[in-house]
Amino acid sequence: MAQQEKKSSASSPGIPWRTRIALSFVSTITDYSRRQNGTVDRRLLGIFGLKTSANSNPVNGVKSYDVTVDSSRDLWFRLFIPTTDESRNLSSLPITVFFHGGGFVYLSPDTKAYDAVCRRFARKTQAGSSAPAVVVSVNYRLAPEHKYPAQYDDGFDVLKFLDNEKNRELLPENVDLSRCFLAGDSVGGNLAHHVAKRASEMTSNFDALKVIGLVAIQPFFGGEERTESELKLVEVDALISVRRTDWMWNAFLPPGEGMDRDHEVINVCGPRAVDITKLDNFPATMVVVGGFDPLKDWQMRYYEWLKRSGKDVHLSEYPTMVHAFYIFPEVPEATQLILEIKDFVNKQCSKVVKN
Repeated sequence: MAQQEKKSSASSPGIPWRTRIALSFVSTITDYSRRQNGTVDRRLLGIFGLKTSANSNPVNGVKSYDVTVDSSRDLWFRLFIPTTDESRNLSSLPITVFFHGGGFVYLSPDTKAYDAVCRRFARKTQAGSSAPAVVVSVNYRLAPEHKYPAQYDDGFDVLKFLDNEKNRELLPENVDLSRCFLAGDSVGGNLAHHVAKRASEMTSNFDALKVIGLVAIQPFFGGEERTESELKLVEVDALISVRRTDWMWNAFLPPGEGMDRDHEVINVCGPRAVDITKLDNFPATMVVVGGFDPLKDWQMRYYEWLKRSGKDVHLSEYPTMVHAFYIFPEVPEATQLILEIKDFVNKQCSKVVKN
């Protein structure tokens, strides 16, 4: 009830000025990096991008390594392993495969903000009963250098890599691949959905790995239509505008018939939507929506579509939040969302019956 009252009365996003300045800075740099010919100035991004290395020495109870999957396409992931005695003594740890945001064009697992977020996902919360988890943060290929479907192929191939028995030694002995979650924010949420869908269609491809949960944090979907929130919130959210999202979709899609914003991977529940009603193995899904996110109408349509398709879906609304709010630890709702996601993971894990 409190959330509903806040939703109706808030006239501006409830985020600190520090966060607003950071969002404006990111927005400005990405705008300058986009060239008129459809390419991206990677050199400029390299100057301003804040990166951090993997650290085999535990930081706040989590260590990390970078693991190469396929060097020919620069496919790798950053592996986050909780190191506390409790983590090592647990009979099993869930594993979360995470896809970062960035419009299919920007960022990577070694971006400082995403390294920090994945550490938060991996470690046990100090308050509450949320258990730790192993986290795999995927470095998928970026557009416009690599068009669709490269990103989805990379995500699915990481699942196959993890499932391959010869690669199990890279993971802790107590990791449980039958408790696998896919998660991502913005385009990472889009990726997580489509990789989960492909995994549900191809369960015979896996020996041990089973995707039992999907966390779509403010997922990046769209369409040829302009929704009310896209038009109304264009001046409110520093990151998302129709002009920027159109550019990103154009950078992402290859040329050809049917390659427009109503493509099934963009307008996931639109006129060319794939029927998932018969995908019995499609995982339970948590959809996160921000009240000041211009993409919220597409995200709500996604949630309603999953419900109509008979899927187990949970909606989490943050009425005063903008796109990508949870990346910023100074925002109180960021911690709230991390805890909520961990609770979702715990609940889904509790449903798994071991043979």
